[in-house]
This record gives sequence, structure tokens and C-alpha cells, in this order.
Amino acid sequence: MELTYTKVGDYYIPDLALDDDTEYEIGVYGRMRERFLKEHYPGVYNRMLLYGELWKHLAEIDTACHERMDFLIPAMAKQEGVTEALKASNQMEWVGFLYFVQPKEQKFQLKSEFSVDYRPVVAIS
Repeated sequence: MELTYTKVGDYYIPDLALDDDTEYEIGVYGRMRERFLKEHYPGVYNRMLLYGELWKHLAEIDTACHERMDFLIPAMAKQEGVTEALKASNQMEWVGFLYFVQPKEQKFQLKSEFSVDYRPVVAIS
């Protein structure tokens, strides 16, 4: 690998580029994971950032959380007996249930997703 430089004024600046130039969509869960890593595992956060693995990881976490929420909320609604018939007969009760369930499920989701002890495997030579 050849390192090239660009002259800017009196200085030579190396031409550095990340290997992965993919644009990732990071949502609320990805941002929460980023904050969690930054606060609790700064070494892991910095390593992932330097090696270009962070944004892919955050996108995967965000996607996994959204998929799990899309599964859990209807399952809880079914378990609690909230149906389309309830929606048709009493919309306020139906909306109240959804406003009650979503934070409850998000709390469960965040606890299960972010409380995992994340320690990367490092080979020692």
C-alpha cells in the first residue's frame, strides 16, 4: 500500500480514506448503542471507530432492535386482548394501551440489548 500526500500551503497532509464508505442509516437504537459504548466501553468504541466497524455495528443494532419491536408490540397486544375490534369500539382505550406498551417494551428491549457485557475477543501474540 502506497501512502500519498497532498500539499496544502506549506504542509503535506496524508491522503487517508476509510475502507468502508457505505452510508448507514442510524436510528434511535443505534444512537443509544453508540452512547452506551462511548460511556461504558470507551476503548471498544474507539477501536471500532478507528477500524471502521462502528457504523456498521450501530446499523445492525438499530435494525435488530426495530425488528424485535415490530414483533414484540403486536405479540403483547394479542396477549393483552387488544384487537381491531377494540380499536373499532373504543379507540381511546386502544391508543392508551399502545402508549402504555411501547415504553414498556422499549425498556425491555434496551435492557436486553445494551446490558450485555460486550467484550471483543483479542488475540495476544
